[in-house]
Amino acid sequence: MTGQKRENIKPGTHVSIVLKKDQRTKKLTDGIVEDILTNSQTHPHGIKVRLETGEVGRVKIIK
Repeated sequence: MTGQKRENIKPGTHVSIVLKKDQRTKKLTDGIVEDILTNSQTHPHGIKVRLETGEVGRVKIIK
């Protein structure tokens, strides 16, 4: 499942995100969602979240 809809993502969800520094290489980082940072219901590049590790990026895959 892709991470373009906010309704599919909740704190505690296991996701793969792309960090800002990895946008060119599309390297994914796995983690657990701590906070949802995007206010809109959808975003074409993925909903922006903060992981429990403190890393911030856009959700590409919901596991």
